[in-house]
Amino acid sequence: MRLKILTVSVAVASLLAACTTTDPYSSTPQRNNTATGALAGAGIGALLGYLTNTSDGEQGRKNALIGAGVGALAGAGVGAYMDRQQRALEAELSGTGVGVARQGDNLILRMPSDVTFAVNSAAIDPRFDATLRDVAGVLQEYDRSLVDVIGHTDSTGGDRINQPLSERRAAAVAGALINAGVLRERLYVAGASARNPVASNDTAEGRQMNRRVEILIRPFTG
Repeated sequence: MRLKILTVSVAVASLLAACTTTDPYSSTPQRNNTATGALAGAGIGALLGYLTNTSDGEQGRKNALIGAGVGALAGAGVGAYMDRQQRALEAELSGTGVGVARQGDNLILRMPSDVTFAVNSAAIDPRFDATLRDVAGVLQEYDRSLVDVIGHTDSTGGDRINQPLSERRAAAVAGALINAGVLRERLYVAGASARNPVASNDTAEGRQMNRRVEILIRPFTG
């Protein structure tokens, strides 16, 4: 469930200037889509939601992209475009611990917290900076896509702790992408706490998989 959308403030703009499905960790798509056409915390609260002042909804984000001269995809070109973007991301992310999954014409990047953040922290591990710059580079090259950045946690600690932590981590990743040159109007940022697990929270391994930030990349079809 998405958070209530908030407006981006001048202060946040200044802050940002300064700063069929595959297995989640598999790089092999299960079908070829070529011929077929988706903060509570320190100083960055207004980063959540749609990062555009055109409107506070999905259509506002699309309007902002059209206004920025980003053309929409159509027909068979959608699948081919996302195929190329998937291959580019897989090449950049090989060996990083970040999984590239495919769901129809959408791509999902799953960034486990153990390679992205320290325990209970929303500060990105400096060793991960280069990986996010690589992701940003591909997103800039393939700019005809919408980007949702969603933070997730395991079920320990309760929602009072997990919700703001998931938000801060999503905002940190989004801020890094924007700082690396990704157009902010493309982004939606939210925290989902423990509501969308990808594994069982009954085991240590499952909880580790659930602690993640996901980047959902959807084709922009106007």
